[in-house]
Amino acid sequence: NRGVAKDDMGDTSGAIADWTGAIDINPNFADAYNNRGVAKDDMGDTSGAIADWTKAIDINPNFAAAYYNRGAAKINMGDTSSALADYTKAIEIDPNDAATYNNRGVAKDDMGDTSGAIADYTKAIEINPNDADAYNNRGNAKRKMGDISGALTDYTKAIEIDPNFADAYTNRGGANYDMGDTSGAIA
Repeated sequence: NRGVAKDDMGDTSGAIADWTGAIDINPNFADAYNNRGVAKDDMGDTSGAIADWTKAIDINPNFAAAYYNRGAAKINMGDTSSALADYTKAIEIDPNDAATYNNRGVAKDDMGDTSGAIADYTKAIEINPNDADAYNNRGNAKRKMGDISGALTDYTKAIEIDPNFADAYTNRGGANYDMGDTSGAIA
């Protein structure tokens, strides 16, 4: 696929043009809409991206990646409830995608459902035990719920998985401080 190759080489405008050409030839090419949506989003055209993902979903209502991508764009635009609905639909279609559970957890946490967020982060970790983001996010949710010890365990695991994960170090330092361990907070 020439559009994918162009996008991989950094020619996002060329990729969009190729996917548009593919759509002109086959207006029911859901993958082309999805890929063009990703490229549009990368170029800052979030509303155009959402329109493409919506069209991909109209063509193929079981297109989990299009729901995931649209959900990510919506949460970045502050439309958390719509993002949550898209992530939930993506999970119904593909219940083995750790990233979708992690992102849905973020949406739930943003909406005040911290327990639900922890459940989603835990499911993401069950699917992908090397998901440092899910461990870090679950640590944040546990810390918010007052489970500082559990948060420390999750932050430490995130750091074990990704020793360059600066946010996990910062969060672990904050949790150590919360526990009164000032030397651990600066370590």
